[in-house]
Amino acid sequence: MISDEKSGYKSWSNLKKQMHDLLCDSLKDKISYFYTSYHEVHNAYGRATINYDKKEMVAFSWVEMYAQEREVSQLYAEGKKVSYGELKRGKWMPECKLCDADFINSITIYLKTDISVSLNSDNYLLRVFAFMDRRVGKRTLIKIKDDVEKLPDWVKQFYQIRCEADSIVFHLNELQTRVRSEK
Repeated sequence: MISDEKSGYKSWSNLKKQMHDLLCDSLKDKISYFYTSYHEVHNAYGRATINYDKKEMVAFSWVEMYAQEREVSQLYAEGKKVSYGELKRGKWMPECKLCDADFINSITIYLKTDISVSLNSDNYLLRVFAFMDRRVGKRTLIKIKDDVEKLPDWVKQFYQIRCEADSIVFHLNELQTRVRSEK
């Protein structure tokens, strides 16, 4: 589990409500966050997703937690000393190999973090949340276009979803960006 800080959330329903309240108007009825924890199972395994139009866009499962642990153990067995933080930034975040606890932890961090910091974070989940946040306007979305192009596809898809929802059109063969006039 990637641990930037201990997640001391009290209830998923409260976090979900806060995240929904931060969604921009154009995505309020399209984006949803899902999390469940299987309390009856040892270690309360869980699963989390971000959905768009009821379609699962990314998933975070307890299975990834074991994959992370296994990878760290293998690297140590080979004599390589790596930290979770290094693997998170260099491999797991770009590949979206995150577990449900990473998702919850990222939400709790996001809710305490300035939006401009989230837009530039090396925690890609914070960027995803920020792309869909009502506090990020069209001008900011246009301004960060070049930075977004360098991000992994799983992150870019949320930027594209937001831009489409706000009628921001990028022409791939041109450097110009235009905002469609509202009808």
